Amino acid sequence: MSIRNASRAARLLLAAACLPLLAGCENSATAFSIEGKDHALILVREQAWVWNSELAQYIVASRLPHCQRRVAIHPGSTTLVEMEVYEAGDRLWALHQGDRWYLAGTERCLVQDWNPSGGQAPGPLVGSFRLKDGVAAFVKAEPAR
Repeated sequence: MSIRNASRAARLLLAAACLPLLAGCENSATAFSIEGKDHALILVREQAWVWNSELAQYIVASRLPHCQRRVAIHPGSTTLVEMEVYEAGDRLWALHQGDRWYLAGTERCLVQDWNPSGGQAPGPLVGSFRLKDGVAAFVKAEPAR
């Protein structure tokens, strides 16, 4: 075996050895469809390295063809903390995850931190981003009785 082939074989072996480290990374996107496929709020979670216990989280507010914007929110843990979605007005939603609140609008596709008065939801619960059968999913709220 030539030096060149041995070097190539070593690089391939090293790359194969690294695959299990990357396999544990989470990269997911879960959508709350509002009015068809072109109007949605999407929770995106990205883990750069398997040993990193913190994930980058983003909300994508999308109302195509008018606007679409990906906005970074506070990092999350490797276990998805449920994010509740509440109606807050015309093309406006309040998102609640842990002790944090966000306000997301799809009129101009904006997302911001928010501190609701009294810590109360501004409207009815629409559903939540949560684990369903071990996978991140948007689960619609049960209709009020």
